[in-house]
Amino acid sequence: GQSAALDRASAYVEAGADMIFAEAIHSLKEYEEFVNEIKVPVLANLTEFGATPFFTVDELASVGISMILYPLSGFRAMNKAALDVFKTIIDKGTQSSVIDIMQTRMELYDMLDYHAYEEKLDQLFSKDKG
Repeated sequence: GQSAALDRASAYVEAGADMIFAEAIHSLKEYEEFVNEIKVPVLANLTEFGATPFFTVDELASVGISMILYPLSGFRAMNKAALDVFKTIIDKGTQSSVIDIMQTRMELYDMLDYHAYEEKLDQLFSKDKG
């Protein structure tokens, strides 16, 4: 329960923990109890299909939560999209009808700042470094 979790968290801090990962919290009040009792940053784990409700960043900040982890959100979205694309290919024989949900090559390059990376490689490995 909450009391035992707070006791364990306090022991971890005494042993040198720099932060506490408060797992399976059910209410903002419980998070607030962690923050008030534990004098290191407290992390909220907001995984889908878990025990913790979908609190907003502002709600968590209002009770002193300083870190929020969304451990599988992106993966779950990517996996669902990939399954949809491959189902479309199986059903239709082509991916052409799902191109609009895909990241373009330029969007990927922009996100990675790929052209700046290429330029830096060219500078580093150019025979005429002048």
